[in-house]
Amino acid sequence: MGIGWKVHGDGGTPPPGEVVAPDERLSWPRTVGIGAQHVVAMFGATFVFPLVMGLDPNLAVMMSGVATIVFLLIVQGKVPSYLGTSASFVGGVFAIRAGADTARSDAWVTGAILVAGGVLAVCGVLIHLLGPRLIHRVFPPVVTGAVVMLIGFGLAFVVADTYWPQDHWVALVTMAFVFLVMVVFRGFVGRVAVLVGLVFGYALSWVLDRTAGPVTSVLPGQNLRDAAGRACAPEGPYCVATAFPHDRVSFDGVRQADWFGLPDLHAPDFKLSAVLLVLPAVIALIAENTGHVKAVGEMTRTDLDPLIGRAVFADGVGTMVATSVGGSPTTTYAENIGVMAATRIYSTAAYYVAAVIAIAFGLCPKFGALVAATPGGVLGGVTVILYGMIGLLGAKIWIENRVDFADPVNMVPVGAGIILALGPVVHEINEDFKLEGIAFGTIVVLAGYHLLRAISDRRGGAAAAAADGGPAAGAAASKSDVAMSFCEPRSW
Repeated sequence: MGIGWKVHGDGGTPPPGEVVAPDERLSWPRTVGIGAQHVVAMFGATFVFPLVMGLDPNLAVMMSGVATIVFLLIVQGKVPSYLGTSASFVGGVFAIRAGADTARSDAWVTGAILVAGGVLAVCGVLIHLLGPRLIHRVFPPVVTGAVVMLIGFGLAFVVADTYWPQDHWVALVTMAFVFLVMVVFRGFVGRVAVLVGLVFGYALSWVLDRTAGPVTSVLPGQNLRDAAGRACAPEGPYCVATAFPHDRVSFDGVRQADWFGLPDLHAPDFKLSAVLLVLPAVIALIAENTGHVKAVGEMTRTDLDPLIGRAVFADGVGTMVATSVGGSPTTTYAENIGVMAATRIYSTAAYYVAAVIAIAFGLCPKFGALVAATPGGVLGGVTVILYGMIGLLGAKIWIENRVDFADPVNMVPVGAGIILALGPVVHEINEDFKLEGIAFGTIVVLAGYHLLRAISDRRGGAAAAAADGGPAAGAAASKSDVAMSFCEPRSW
């Protein structure tokens, strides 16, 4: 099960050039120290994204520890990794909440993500049985890059409509501060720049409350008024949140929270339209896990490709376990690859330590209340960077795989899908079901690419037959002329 570890050398810090393998460990005090570094590395995104999705960050941190242990057991300790909160579901979650009863939205969100985790686990089994090449056939780089890009850029409306307006000056200053930290500090501090920026923005908001006074802005779900300006219930007609003076930081929830106790747990609920909104994230998670396993394999100089399917399955199971009690979706974290690269210590013992520390954090409700008090303006400054970075990772996939956008098979469905996600465009099927934003864009990219590729391949075969003097020569030539006139310079 990958739990027994050999002590590396004398258990002390390894000499330069030496590495600590996944099945090895240093002395336990040093292993605890490395585990604590992994907690710091994953912590920023693991609690920021639950905040953004409206889920309990305390529960997310605790269940990330549980999911990490599940992952390590399934991969038998051969793929060192930490499972933190996934950003890929943010767009789908916002779409669910936009059309959901507030009282049931949390259950619908976690239920939808739980089903997506099950789909991811099934994909992992198929990849394991059929081989990693299955990924490249169903999700070629042009599709994977497009989905990752629209997941990031498709969240632009969240920044513009929800967070930035709450305190635009704090959002701007926080964003600029994160820029500086990322550039000035190139070591470990630079890798946790988002966490540092969030702490800075939090402190800045607290100082402004005491020097400049309250800010007047709209807080989602608060100060609800109807068209006549009267207080109303959320389910009332034309009942919307309106601007009012309020402190940027409120510690009321922190004072009322206990020091020790379980986070707020809730059972998931299932709704088909909600499930369809988050399923596109499965494509991104397959890409993330594949990239993670390959990166770890290169670092440890081990062929881990046979474990890609097992890792994808393990991530799916981890997401199901986390969301079964109301937690957040999980994914393998690149932040922790940075820690391994810096220390050259790949011991899974350190990840077990990190998981235990995360579970301990989750058992402190007061800590969770402190995180939940993060001002919206601060989240605006942080999320504009996070979402942009996610989107550009899609472009990175295209560049590394040299995707040819002179080919209309690549260009047309990808361009259409990204615009649908950015809108976000809503396509209503009936009164109870609609496709919108990221989900709609992903379907167009995936289905459009494979449809056009099949047509292109058939026409290519027909053109080859025509070149040999077959009866399709005239038809193939005329269709090629039409294609050329529409999209130069490539012929179908």
